[in-house]
Amino acid sequence: MEVRLHDFQLPLRHPFTIARGTTTVQHSLVVELRQNGHCGWGEAPITQFYDATAERIREGLETVRSMLEQWTLGEPAALWDACLPALAENRFTLGAIDGAAHDLWGKLNGQPISTLWGTDPAAAPPSSYTIGMDTPNKMIAKLEEMPGWPVYKIKLGTADDLAVARALRERTDAPLRVDANCGWTAANAASLAVELPALGVEFIEQPLPPDDHTAQKQLFQDSPLPLFADESCVVEEDVDACADRFHGINIKLCKCGGLTPARRMVDRARELNLQVMVGCMTESTVGISAAAQLAPLVDFADLDGAVLLARDIATGARVHAGGIDLPETPGLGLTLI
Repeated sequence: MEVRLHDFQLPLRHPFTIARGTTTVQHSLVVELRQNGHCGWGEAPITQFYDATAERIREGLETVRSMLEQWTLGEPAALWDACLPALAENRFTLGAIDGAAHDLWGKLNGQPISTLWGTDPAAAPPSSYTIGMDTPNKMIAKLEEMPGWPVYKIKLGTADDLAVARALRERTDAPLRVDANCGWTAANAASLAVELPALGVEFIEQPLPPDDHTAQKQLFQDSPLPLFADESCVVEEDVDACADRFHGINIKLCKCGGLTPARRMVDRARELNLQVMVGCMTESTVGISAAAQLAPLVDFADLDGAVLLARDIATGARVHAGGIDLPETPGLGLTLI
């Protein structure tokens, strides 16, 4: 295979704030794999929280470049296994390679990934639309800019969280989901978990820091709302530890290393009676098109990453007003603009 790396700066529609900070431009690297006149694409969004810097992603790709250039692609899982020893601590790079491999695999076989996997795109649940932390008035404005979505995810983590949730509830009848991104204390989480059900909140995502195991286990036992792990469920080895602390997990391809381990995470979560959500970072349609392949296999989806952008870099899977449309073209259906 030929291997190339592309560097993109993706401007956001609005400043995007979560409990850890604010982003106005998303830096992403896109891996391109070429073989027999076909090319596949996979994305690695730069994310400081996971130490996924541009330098680390570039270095990671260089450690496996020679192997990739000598590789003839068959099943993507074989390539993932071959890359893992060098990239076990660099999952964002591994996920981008795996995404590109799946896209290329489908194109080499002339089939969409959904066909090769035997999944039904129509079974995908609707995606939420995410509203970043801001003043109540600005969060209301962001909601009203995107009317008609079947569910909204709101980022919380300030002293005004309850007032924000109440203000948004007054402006929409759609269900709400809350994501604290580790930003709550145990006491705050326990209090809000009691208040939020009356506001039509479906579940709470990652209320506490990942290392606060005792408090998270107690919250799991007491919470009237389901709790979903995000930062507490990074790789597939984390799934088992979530079984007595969360009601569900949020799988993100860049965290776990791509579609190959993500499918195993879905299977293991089902064995443990955990619900499953597929999520995303702020990503272009390259990353979203890979993550969307999991949608028919899960209970919930949060795949609005490309919708948050002011300008995209690719066409492929489309998320519009909550609907997830998987292309019928080969691979992930990706074309770079």
